[in-house]
Amino acid sequence: MIIQTIMFYAFSAVAVASGVMVVSARNPVHSVLFLILAFFNAAGLFVLMGAEFLAMILVIVYVGAVAVLFLFVVMMLDVDFARLRSGFLRYLPIGALIGFILLAELILIFGSWELAPSVATAKAAPMLVGGISLTNTRALGDLIYTRYIFAFQTAGVILLVAMIGAIVLTLRHRVGTRRQSIAAQLARTRAQSVEVVKVRVGEPVDGV
Repeated sequence: MIIQTIMFYAFSAVAVASGVMVVSARNPVHSVLFLILAFFNAAGLFVLMGAEFLAMILVIVYVGAVAVLFLFVVMMLDVDFARLRSGFLRYLPIGALIGFILLAELILIFGSWELAPSVATAKAAPMLVGGISLTNTRALGDLIYTRYIFAFQTAGVILLVAMIGAIVLTLRHRVGTRRQSIAAQLARTRAQSVEVVKVRVGEPVDGV
């Protein structure tokens, strides 16, 4: 119990510090790296709570895809961040107003939040099916691929259509770029592909 408490405070402190550095770092690459560190510490907190599925999804999806994609975009694109920060003072009043509203909402939520007396002594019990203990990953997998299989497949098709649509909308053909056309290559005849030139002995050949 003491080790879990120490790990909780360690993960929480690093996650909060990383979140602060994400918004305060001047270099955007450093911000993305601190964001990845915050994700890893949040995954550690999920593991301590027994939610290993959420921890795995956080690492695989957000760290392995989203955060790395942000890092590649920031490093590959030549973005003028000094120009982007030039309008900071102009939008400061609106940002301060939105931040004040969010702070007021958080105060109202936590001010009216009451914990049940039995929460401190409650412990997460593993799900038992046929006398076998199941983890939350196995339990979610059983539900998704049995009861909610059609909804899961429908969501996958919708995401696939959205991805194809985004690729089609952003695809641009550059003028002058040579592209391979396999259909045109297969449709060529022998007369279009081969040219027989008769060269007499002693006569020069064009280009030589």
